Amino acid sequence: MSLLPRDEDRVTVAEGVRHTRGDGAPAVLLDVREQHEWDAGHAPGAVHAPLSGLVAGAALPSAAQARPLVVICRSGQRSQQAAELLAGHGARAVDVKGGMREWAAAGHPVVDEHGNNGSIA
Repeated sequence: MSLLPRDEDRVTVAEGVRHTRGDGAPAVLLDVREQHEWDAGHAPGAVHAPLSGLVAGAALPSAAQARPLVVICRSGQRSQQAAELLAGHGARAVDVKGGMREWAAAGHPVVDEHGNNGSIA
């Protein structure tokens, strides 16, 4: 099994979970939503790097550097843009179709900035 699908730029939530969850997960779940969206609710263990910062040239957080990236946003539009941007800089990045909306709808956990049950803003 490939670390991430080489022939696709997008993955389903189930594929994203498979690549980013559990001990020794091969990839990092990178959430590119803005701070207020992240604070309201995000996937446990995700790494935060707002798309606005990436577009402005901000570096990836250290936990996401030199690792395959599964990029997520609210609905899949910004994450697709971010994955393309990151791939243009040499990263192996795919985005999650449907974003955090699909993540939550599939029953995966969402936590707020304090670790409590969160919501998708």
